[in-house]
Amino acid sequence: MAITDAATSATTKTTTLTTPAKLYGKDLSEYDDVDVESLLAQLSPEEITILAKEVDPDDNFLPPDQRCGYECTKEATGPLNRKQLIEHINKQAIETPDEPEFEPFVQGKVRGKKWVPPPRDAREIEAEEQIAIDMGEEYEHALNDATQEEIIDLAAILGFHSMMNQDQYHASLLNKGQPVGLGWDGITKSTQQKLFPMDPPNSTDVEESIKRVKDDDSKLIDLNLNNIKNISDEKLEQLFAALPQNEHLEVLSLTNVGLTDKTALLLAEAIEKSKTLRVLNVETNFISPPVIVKLVQALLKCHTIEEFRASNQRSAVLGNKIEMEITDLVEKNSSLLRLGLHLEFNDARHRVAAHLQRNIDRSELQQGMSSVITTTTTTTACISSQLASSSHASTSSGAAKELSPSRVRSLAAFEKFIKARTWSQPADTVTHDLPPAGRLVRNLQASSEAGTGAGAEKKI
Repeated sequence: MAITDAATSATTKTTTLTTPAKLYGKDLSEYDDVDVESLLAQLSPEEITILAKEVDPDDNFLPPDQRCGYECTKEATGPLNRKQLIEHINKQAIETPDEPEFEPFVQGKVRGKKWVPPPRDAREIEAEEQIAIDMGEEYEHALNDATQEEIIDLAAILGFHSMMNQDQYHASLLNKGQPVGLGWDGITKSTQQKLFPMDPPNSTDVEESIKRVKDDDSKLIDLNLNNIKNISDEKLEQLFAALPQNEHLEVLSLTNVGLTDKTALLLAEAIEKSKTLRVLNVETNFISPPVIVKLVQALLKCHTIEEFRASNQRSAVLGNKIEMEITDLVEKNSSLLRLGLHLEFNDARHRVAAHLQRNIDRSELQQGMSSVITTTTTTTACISSQLASSSHASTSSGAAKELSPSRVRSLAAFEKFIKARTWSQPADTVTHDLPPAGRLVRNLQASSEAGTGAGAEKKI
């Protein structure tokens, strides 16, 4: 009997804990098969309007005027005329009577209880009177006879910035003389701002640029579409669809063009197939943090992009989870050199900065190795030509003493030494410690000139 009661209580407890949520007395699972379209078709226009006012669509891409429930049913009176609107507001303000005061204002009359400061402690007054600074007769005489401009200069030297404005401070430092009317009792005025001309609008033809990208124009290397607000999603989709087939475009700037998550995902797919893109800038758009992660993830498959910028998006803060995901993806990327993203957490910032510095060092090392290989190839060809010319001269003219046998053997050994070294990997620089390429060329040129001079002396 006890076992049966225990089983019953356990069963009852389990049922209570797993009770599903209900809506209007029914489980939520029963509403899965309800045809919403048929229910909406049965409603009248007035009922649909009431329903739309009560429901707030959770769509971040809708403008606020379409998400709020307020609707103005008045007919439009015409286009907005700011001058008439201000005149109407002023007229309403003048014609509207003032609210009557319960007690008229009388100048000089104090209403209510007047505040009287409490009396100060006599000990504080005595302590203030006892405080005195003895600067000596010389300093007191100098300060008493000083003019207002001299005192301002002294305050600037001592660093009393709160006693003067910027014009007085900079005038004292530059010894230009104090501005007129800006003394201790003068009116403090703000410094006049410098006016700079506005940047001209971006005049890039979007349709022509998309056509050039599709045609793989060899002259189109840098495409700048910054601050062009009227680019439709269809044009962006056409541009991103043409990127994988383009083999000349290296820089793509899409700052403040209204990129959304939908078009940014298409851009991520295009990045994965791009072959020549080096710099990508999508700052100041409406890309959400998860889609930024998708873009950074796409950089792993595109080994040509060296710089990626995506700051100032719709979400000002990425969050710890998103920043850690971006950090892990950046640490797997060996070709990215510069990243334009605002990371809030120190751990993510330091890890990303350290990895990017390692990528920069590796890139500089590879460029140095490529230049050394090029110089070494040129040097080897030069040595081979010297050996061939010396051998040809010795056999044809009989002047076998132009290059001594020991010098010929040294050049041949050096050529063999150069050919035996390969710098296909950065690790080879540790095992083969050679002089710099510039020193190699300089020594070879000096030895060549010395050999030519010795041969000329022997000919004479």
